[in-house]
Order: sequence, then C-alpha cells, then structure tokens
Amino acid sequence: MSMKLAARVAQVTPSMTLAIDTKAKAMKREGIDVISFSVGEPDFDTPAHIRTAAEIALEQGKTRYGAAAGEPKLREAIAQKLQRDNGLCYGADNVLVTNGGKHSLFNLMLALIEPGDEVIIPAPFWVSYPEMVKLAGGTPVIVPTTLESGYKITPEQLRQAVTPKTKLFVFNSPSNPTGMVYTPDEVRALAQVVVEQNLLVVSDEIYEKLLYDQAEHLSIGAVNPDIFERTIVSSGFAKTYAMTGWRVGFLAGPLPLIQAATKIQGHSTSNVCTFAQYGAVAAYEAPQDCVQQMLQAFSERRQIILEFINAIPGFNCPKPDGAFYVFPNIAQLGISSIDFCNGLLETQQVAAIPGIAFGADDCVRFSYATDVESIRRGMERLTTYVKSLA
Repeated sequence: MSMKLAARVAQVTPSMTLAIDTKAKAMKREGIDVISFSVGEPDFDTPAHIRTAAEIALEQGKTRYGAAAGEPKLREAIAQKLQRDNGLCYGADNVLVTNGGKHSLFNLMLALIEPGDEVIIPAPFWVSYPEMVKLAGGTPVIVPTTLESGYKITPEQLRQAVTPKTKLFVFNSPSNPTGMVYTPDEVRALAQVVVEQNLLVVSDEIYEKLLYDQAEHLSIGAVNPDIFERTIVSSGFAKTYAMTGWRVGFLAGPLPLIQAATKIQGHSTSNVCTFAQYGAVAAYEAPQDCVQQMLQAFSERRQIILEFINAIPGFNCPKPDGAFYVFPNIAQLGISSIDFCNGLLETQQVAAIPGIAFGADDCVRFSYATDVESIRRGMERLTTYVKSLA
C-alpha cells in the first residue's frame, strides 16, 4: 500500500538543529569523544527551588487535567512579570501557557495566518519560523540581513518588504542564531514602521535575560500604546531557568487572539503538564539569583569562545550581545555551511549547526551553553579543522 501524505508535510524542512544533535548523541553512545556546540540548551541543572516546587505540587496531587490556557496562578505570575520587567500591561487573561516557547508560536500561526497571508522574517532566523508559517498555509517572506548591519533588519528593509498581503512581522531579540540584540532606538524605529504599515508583530523574547556588556532589552510592545495593540509576545522558561525539558512557554497578546489560540490548544494538547507549571510559578516568584549565576558563567564562556573564534583565519564574527551563540561568517573559506559542519563532525568530532538552517549559508552557529573545558578543547579542534581547509 502506498500512503499519500498531506502536501503540507513536503513543504516543511526537518529541523537541522535536532538532526545534528541526534547524530552527535549517537556518536557519543558509540564511545566517540564528541564535543557538541549544536543545541541551544543550558548545561545547568534546573535550580533546586524550581524542582522542589514541582515536587511539592506532585505530592499535593497537582496531577489532574487543568484549564487549557494554563494554571490561573501561573498566568497571573506571567502577567505580573510582563508588567514588571517589560512594561507590558497584560492581565492574566492575555496569557496562554503553552508546551514550550515553540508551541506558543505554532499556536499563534494557526490562529492568525491563512493561505495568501505573508509573514516577514528577517534572516538569519530561528529554524522553525518559516516552517510554522508554511504549516499554517501562509507565505514566509525572508528578508536577508548583512554582516555589516550586525544581522539586523533595518526599518527601510522592513518597509520595502511589506505588500498588501503582509500580516505579521517576526521579531527576535536577543537573536537565535546570531546573539545580536537590537538597541532600544532600533526597536523604536522598527515599531514605527509596524504601526505605519498596519502590521502585527510577534516578539520572540525567550533570550531576554541573557544580555552582556550593558546591552539593554526593550520589549517592542512597550514602545507606545499604538504598537502595544499590535504586539504578541512569545517566550518561555527554558533558556533563563535551564528548564528546556519542562516544556513551559507562553503567548501573551490581545484577548481575541489569546482566546483563539486557547481554542486551538484545547483541541491539540489541552493543558501543559500541571506540576511543571508550579515549577514555573516558583521560577518567577522566587529571587532571581540563579539567573545571575548562570549569566555569569555564560559571560565567561562567551569571552573564551570569542577569543578563539576571532583568532581563526577566514572567520568574521560580530560580537553577540545576548543569548549563548556565536555566528561566525565563513564566506572567505569558500565552503558551504553543510560541508563545513559535516567535515568538522567527521574529522574532529565537533558538532555545530550549518547556517543554511537559519537562512545564512555563509555562516555557522556554535552554542557556548557548555562547560569551559569543552569549549577550549572544541575550539582547538575547530582551529585545526579550519587550518586543514586552507
């Protein structure tokens, strides 16, 4: 029997980050000494007070079905956090708790995007943005940015990409994969275009707490009341609190949209794991010392990896101000990003992600969410590999 799959599946590219991580893990299981810079995952354990909160919730029997939109206590904690940290006046009703940040964006695309709708996505982009737009029947409009602009879209570029079919602009700062952070002035300038062109914007802020060198995060919805009405925020607990496997994220935005996304979630996953949500409440309500400790470690790792990266001939890497990635440009080496990463994994047992996965074939992404010792060893191997290409 030949099975005919839905056409939408053929339009979607599998996640290259997950594929390479899987290959690296398989090599590790065979006893090969693989050093992985592939996956964007903090290597820390989830802080103890968060784990304890989930354990207590388990003991208290918080194991039953919950409201599809999330535990009221968590929705309230998220709303208060958005008011306090981001200057966004959302109430608990404006928040939907989702199965990770990724799921919040998926729900948004299904609730908002129809066939014929265009969604503007600056490149380099996080791998799943265009694929989610395609799954919702929309058309991703990719706007390439340059090394010279620090891989940031300019207001002029955004304005020029708008057509009568444009519905949504996807904005991600701090950025995965580049680690770049838009300055408050740059955010204000983009907000002006969104309002003037009558667009909606989804702001993916999952890396907002991972900032270096006095970089400042301004949430685009906080610029003025006009942009606030057009803003949807996607975020989660994974990167800030080392909770990647917990799968707790959220979507915040105008009430009709949140209600629509909740309806979709009610027919797909229902509620997020109940006791995991109580861990998330503790993450927001407890002191934030754990965040500072992890940030200090990332800061040290960033310095070390940048020293190595900047010393490699043929690499050109803008200094990232946020997240935990470096995204060097390898155009001078005259090799595609896939060939580069395959060769690096095969000859040096170092895993990195080819830039083509993010819409930038002349770059490679390295995550420094790993220990200093691994960074040093991995970077020495990388240096050896690049010299072997010359």
